[in-house]
Amino acid sequence: MKPRHSSLTSVADSDVLDCESRPKYRSRTLNILKKTICTVMLASLTTFAFAQELRIGVVNPNRLLEEAPQSKVALQRLEQEFSARNDKLLKEQKSIKGLEDKLRRDGAIMAESERRKLERDIVSRKRELRRGSDELREDRTFRSNEERGKLLRFVNEAITKIGKEEKFDLILYEGIAYANPKIDLTKKILKRLQAEAKAGK
Repeated sequence: MKPRHSSLTSVADSDVLDCESRPKYRSRTLNILKKTICTVMLASLTTFAFAQELRIGVVNPNRLLEEAPQSKVALQRLEQEFSARNDKLLKEQKSIKGLEDKLRRDGAIMAESERRKLERDIVSRKRELRRGSDELREDRTFRSNEERGKLLRFVNEAITKIGKEEKFDLILYEGIAYANPKIDLTKKILKRLQAEAKAGK
């Protein structure tokens, strides 16, 4: 039989070569990791510095729409605009109730023709009352949306003015879960709206 020393020697040699190459491989891997970590840290520091330079504010729009003097003026305007129609409907409702009370009270002793006439009158007037009520509600909703749109323009203009005057980079007022009170501009915007209302703007 031929000795197998040559094969054993080759395997041993390959093991030696593998052991010699491992330190170099580890060194290259460590260098890559170091570069990657440095890049990530540099990007994080740059982002942090950029965030520090940004000036951000937040606004509570619901509070502005409720407390702004322009909102109260809009509500008063709507009340004046629709008060006459509303009063007329209330008067008709009261009149119909009087007819229903009469039918309940005297229906048994009325002539058949008179009772049927009264019943038809009540049904007809109720129908007209419902129609009038629906029209009033639709008209009031339409005008309320118009006034709300005007108020939103007032609010947005006040926010824009303060943002430009005080050099804010970003002002948010929708979908905010939490904000530090230090960056809440609601009071400042409200004061601006109050001042504009006094000035008649």
